[in-house]
This record gives sequence, structure tokens and C-alpha cells, in this order.
Amino acid sequence: MSRLMKLFTMIALVMLAALLVACGGAAEPAAQNGAEEAAAQTGAETEAEERTIAVSGAFALFPMMTVWAEQYTALHPNITFDVQGGGAGKGMTDVLAGAVDIAMVSRELKPEEIDQGAFGVPVTIDAVVATVNADNPYLDQILAHGLTPEAAAAIWMSRTTTTWGQLLGTDATEAITVYTRSDAAGAAEVWAKYMGGSVQEDLMGTAVNGDPGLAEAVRQDALGIGFNNIGFAYNLETGGQLDGLRVVPLDLNGDGTISADEDFYATKDAMTAAIAARLYPFPPARELYLVTKGEPDAAIVDLYRWILTDGQALVGDAGFVTLSPDRLTEAQALIGE
Repeated sequence: MSRLMKLFTMIALVMLAALLVACGGAAEPAAQNGAEEAAAQTGAETEAEERTIAVSGAFALFPMMTVWAEQYTALHPNITFDVQGGGAGKGMTDVLAGAVDIAMVSRELKPEEIDQGAFGVPVTIDAVVATVNADNPYLDQILAHGLTPEAAAAIWMSRTTTTWGQLLGTDATEAITVYTRSDAAGAAEVWAKYMGGSVQEDLMGTAVNGDPGLAEAVRQDALGIGFNNIGFAYNLETGGQLDGLRVVPLDLNGDGTISADEDFYATKDAMTAAIAARLYPFPPARELYLVTKGEPDAAIVDLYRWILTDGQALVGDAGFVTLSPDRLTEAQALIGE
């Protein structure tokens, strides 16, 4: 081989070696950077911020919120919940004082609450119903007669109707035992509004704490009458009315009888369908709200986003009514969707 050819060969070998080194050197940092990015991503996932979201308030929303909390934690194990009842008034007091993250409220927000920073998002619908003892001696007549707003007001507000005979137009002399709520309750306010009142304090009767307490008081009193959120008037497992209670139908056309198109109280599903179709009046049907002090933070926005989308699929089985598509859109807009 000539000297020139040997020189070309040596130069070619040196260039090839340099190229291999350069390629190897460039590949090593790229691989290292990729590994670091993957490790960082894995670390972010495994070290997701743990958070317990504290919730208190309306007994009406308590069963639904419990279902949502369980399902959301299953999807996001780093997020857990502490959900407590106590009434809408307690929830609002708690959230405005910073004692909880979210209040469950079963009525519209009041101007003074909004002025203090209350920020409400509607999440579902339920209703308040009148209840009597299943062993009431006049049960058949009560169910056939029903209640109008005026008749209910005469029982709870003016107290001009004090006996079952006065209510039913008979000579029965047994006194009606009237029950209401002692805790600050959205259900009581909504029931008062159905009768033409405006606040819970318009209602008279023996005051009992909480939805479960009021339901139990009527269950134990054959001559008692009260009111409950539908979640405490129906058995959510069987779909029937709760043992010991009967829901009193509303006489929607005021003719003194409950006709077939007014009789949708036998089961939870029939009742919620009537609410969704607006056959049952608003009030005592109403929207339920989740409330924060100020706009919700990122973690709560994520929760609200899920409740207003995938979470709505759980509403029916829990005995509640989904918001209309338009109302869902409005609710989503409140959280920037």
C-alpha cells in the first residue's frame, strides 16, 4: 500500500473513532435526562399531596356527600374526607369560621352569608315531605285528603288546626302532635316557604334535633306529624317508605282529594321522578349546595368538577335528583369550566 493510501486510511480511522465517541457522549446525557424525568414524574405521583377535606352541614345532603366522598377517595387515595351532619346552619357557621373546608347547605344562600364570603355551588336536588305515623288511626283519610299549603300552615304556623277532625272535616277529637326542627335547618326553612312563610322560626311545634330525630319522634307518636328530607322518609335499600312512617301527599289542585296524577309517593324512584319532572312543587323541593368561604381552592375545584360530571351518575341510586343540563352548565361555570 502506498504512503498516501496509508495516510488516508489512518485519517479515516481517526475520524470514525471521533464520531463514535461523540455519538456515545451525546447519548449518555440524553439517557440520563430521560431517566431523571421519569423518576421525577414517578416521585410526583407517589408523593401526591395528602389532604383531608372537612365537610359539615345539612342532613339532607349528608347521604349523598358520603357516597361522593367514598367514590372520590377510591379514585384519589391521597384525598380523604371527614363528613359530619348537624344541619345547614351549623355547616354555614363552620365554613365561615374556617372550621371546615365545605358546608352542605339545603337552601339558598342568604345575602348576609354571601357578604361574609360564602361561595355556593349547586350539586343536586331533593325535597321535603310531610310525614305521619304509619299507625295513625286516620291514615287512610289523611292519604286520600292530602295537604294544601293552607292546611299545612294552619297546622304549623297559625295553629288554627289542632285536631285530626279539623284537618279531615270529621268529628275526630284527637289532637295533632306537631313536630318541627330545633337545629338551624334548610328543611324547616323550605317547608315554611311552601306554606307561605319565609324562615324556620315561622314554624311551631315540638322542636326536635336533626332529620333522624324528627323522623323517630313521628315514628314513636301515633298522632304525630312532621316533615323530613326524602332521604330520611324512604328506605334507600328497598326504595319503599321508611318503616313506621308514611309520606303525606300534597293536594296540588286543592280539590280535597289525591287523584292518580298527584299520587307519586309510594317509592323513592316515583318520588324523585316527580321532582325531576317538576310535578312536585319547588318549594318544598329545592337545590342543595356545597359552600366554601371564598372561591374553592384547586383540590376542591377538582372535587366539584368530578361531582358535576361523573359524580352525577351516583345521584339517582342515592335517592336524589340530578341537576338539569342547563343548571349543570351554570354550576360548572362557577368553578371556571
